[in-house]
Amino acid sequence: MDYPRIGYDLILHHVAPGSRVLDLGCGDGMLLERLQEERDVEGFGVEISSEGVSRCVEKGLYCYQGDIDDGLTDYRDNSFDYVILNQTLQSTKRPGLVIRETMRIARNAIISFPNFSHRSIRFHISLRGTMPVNKLLPYEWYNTPNIHLLTIKDFHSFCVQHGYPISKEAHFSANGTWQSRRARFFPNLTAEYGFFILDGTPFTTVTGTHEG
Repeated sequence: MDYPRIGYDLILHHVAPGSRVLDLGCGDGMLLERLQEERDVEGFGVEISSEGVSRCVEKGLYCYQGDIDDGLTDYRDNSFDYVILNQTLQSTKRPGLVIRETMRIARNAIISFPNFSHRSIRFHISLRGTMPVNKLLPYEWYNTPNIHLLTIKDFHSFCVQHGYPISKEAHFSANGTWQSRRARFFPNLTAEYGFFILDGTPFTTVTGTHEG
């Protein structure tokens, strides 16, 4: 299962050429590599696994090993044009802190995650009474890295509650080639993945008002 590749086409479409980009939970660096090759970005990555960091270094990418749950204090406010959390947020221990720090250092935050209210999940649990193992959730309940399960509606409400401005929503499902298919109607039911772009520019004026 090529799980982390999901949503790459949407991210590449929305990142402006020549931008300064930080990819949080960058894995083996394939997204960063494509952003550099196709969008001419100045790219940086943070990855918790030593294997992932090694793969990034082999590709000639700038990546350091770190746990984003510890915060991003090494970076100044508005350090990046884009900070990316692609299929990463649901596996963090402190998502509130991670989002707050992302908004502090990003002019734009691109956040994508599995939508745990997709109809396939609802129907499976309703009919069988067990957690599904499928394309969207390719893990058993006991070995999944997903520790904070959220829906598109949950994340939208979170952003409104904490004052994070949403500049773009592009919720989608993935076809067999991992190209994104937009879900334009009832996305909380029909989209396999949530995709948000948040405007972090004004966030520095209210940094002290948000809790992790």
